Amino acid sequence: MASFDGSTRSHARGVALRFVLMIGVVSFFADFVYEGGRSIGGPFLETLGATGAIVGVVAGLGELLGYGLRFFSGRISERTRQFWPITLFGYFVQMAAVPSLALARNWQTAAVLIVLERVGKAIRNPPRDVMLSHAGKEMGIGWAFGLHEGLDQAGALLGPLMLAVILAYRGEYRLGFATLVIPAVITCVLIVVTKLLYPRPEDLEPHSPAMHAGDMGRSFWIYLVGAALVAAGFADYQLIAFHLQKHGVASVVWIPIFYSVAMATGGAGSLLFGRLFDRFGVSVLIPLTLVSIASAPLVFLGGFSWALFGAALWGLGMGVHESIIPAAVATMVPQERRPSAYGMFTAAYGVAWFLGSAAIGFLYDVSVQAAVIFCVATGVASLPFFFAVRSRAETA
Repeated sequence: MASFDGSTRSHARGVALRFVLMIGVVSFFADFVYEGGRSIGGPFLETLGATGAIVGVVAGLGELLGYGLRFFSGRISERTRQFWPITLFGYFVQMAAVPSLALARNWQTAAVLIVLERVGKAIRNPPRDVMLSHAGKEMGIGWAFGLHEGLDQAGALLGPLMLAVILAYRGEYRLGFATLVIPAVITCVLIVVTKLLYPRPEDLEPHSPAMHAGDMGRSFWIYLVGAALVAAGFADYQLIAFHLQKHGVASVVWIPIFYSVAMATGGAGSLLFGRLFDRFGVSVLIPLTLVSIASAPLVFLGGFSWALFGAALWGLGMGVHESIIPAAVATMVPQERRPSAYGMFTAAYGVAWFLGSAAIGFLYDVSVQAAVIFCVATGVASLPFFFAVRSRAETA
């Protein structure tokens, strides 16, 4: 009987792993598209007449809606349990927005499409993360999110590289955006195939004793405040790219390469720290936050080499944002509340990102040093909250 149970459990882990890999491949192509577009979004806006403040506000508004709308997406998916339809719609919106930038003739149109891309991500992420969490409960929550993010970041590495090649040989932003229609179509096809192969990902999670579903828990709220502070001080890459070009730190061709280096670091870090999260829990966020804090001084105050190193640290921080931070949420709330928890968490996260990005953009136009101080101060302010969550977990 024990052998049978072991074989059944091994099979369940295998199915969960295959589901995570399929979603990871979808994310590979999706990130190829939208991270490729984001790597040149700031400089493209500048060519259309945007200022640093406009770039900061557009990036922040995109993140505000990209995270804030997840509250509604999470609540709707929790009430309807229709995870797949909501996920599919979000992917379709996102994959249509990025290639359409090739048609933008002014910064206002480009800004709308940049924000629309974030809206598509907002729609699909909470239900998708819930489906990943079901698989993660079988194979390890940190490993599931880390493995997914590793594939995600691989696409985020190659997309900007392709854009860099196009800019190097043709120097045309519009051609770069138009080329992204190919991986966008592949993404849409693959997510439909994944839905057909795994129509009920919730069945992947082992049954556990019933838990009270009405309370998110005190740790969740403490953790939310800490994560929001991290988001507020995390400069968007579009402003970083704007800075690199405006001050001649890196050429037009090198800017997307910087982004590819950041994505490579983020992907590798997600795989490593996903495993470490399953072993050490939220404790891993403390050293990672310290490391990512250093990115702002390096990218905004350093020369070419230091800025490249700072971009790598920035990518590591972004990998944490997309993998370890959401993985931790799944460990703090009962299964029935997970969709709303993800929606609520990322909504607050997005408000903080918007306010922080807008503040960083305005401060940047006044003083680059002031913008850096803001980034560092908010990151440091998040640490006591992560220590508090770690202490509560140790005494639970």
